[in-house]
Amino acid sequence: MQTNLFTPRELFNSTLCEIEISYKPKYKASELPKVVTSGDAYACLKDVFPSLDYREYFYILCLNRNNKVLGYCQISAGGLSGTIADVRMIMQTALKACSNSIIISHNHPSGNLTPSEADKDLTKKIREAGKVLDIAVLDHLIITSESYFSFADEGLM
Repeated sequence: MQTNLFTPRELFNSTLCEIEISYKPKYKASELPKVVTSGDAYACLKDVFPSLDYREYFYILCLNRNNKVLGYCQISAGGLSGTIADVRMIMQTALKACSNSIIISHNHPSGNLTPSEADKDLTKKIREAGKVLDIAVLDHLIITSESYFSFADEGLM
């Protein structure tokens, strides 16, 4: 007869992995930059992209209730002509930072500021997820080294 060294409860608890959710702000709310216009968002984002002319990246800005920037996060790094933005990862990040709203962004290494149908579809999908979670998606910026395209400014939100 074999004797178990652990009770079923001890065995179960010993195989569980802890999930840690953390957001550690480094600044007071009064010190955070505020986003009022798409130009403000572009100013915050253009320097966080590792490269605007080589690979495509997807980033989000997380904002508090007063549109102060809580932080940014790289969601994906792609290739020369595309990147994958997982809606679940975007919303996970927004929830982790206790965001009231987000601004999504990606770059077009080609320099073309025109949104593709895939860009429009993704924006719609992210906005729908945000509605369910009560996280507003304020804008989607397409960024190049010289300029940007704002979905909100162009009435596409």
